[in-house]
Amino acid sequence: MKLAAIDIGLKRIGLAICLASDIVTPQTAILRKNRNQAANDVNKFIKEWEIDKLIIGLPSASEDMQKRIQHFTKLLELDIPYEFQEENMSSIEAEDLMKGTIKYKRDGRVDSLAAKIILERFLAKNKYS
Repeated sequence: MKLAAIDIGLKRIGLAICLASDIVTPQTAILRKNRNQAANDVNKFIKEWEIDKLIIGLPSASEDMQKRIQHFTKLLELDIPYEFQEENMSSIEAEDLMKGTIKYKRDGRVDSLAAKIILERFLAKNKYS
């Protein structure tokens, strides 16, 4: 089963995939110009990689971001199953992993690393392989 995870932010959407076993690979993040463009880019990504299930990071700490993420999810043309996964601290964990390797964090690498962490948490919880 091919899985993908997205970490939805206001400026970027981090992407990660798991095509076989439990190896998760971050992908190039989507830069968000507006909601529709970002939703179209996510839809293209899902189709290009032939993803079977989408995992969407959802922060339990912020109701405002939960609402934004749920609204954005409705903009996606999902004909595959999707599931929300707790994402608290994934971005901070990603930044810690990147310390010393990046000067500028605005290129989306941290966002996609956060998506990788979200997908790894999902896999660990569900024992997918």
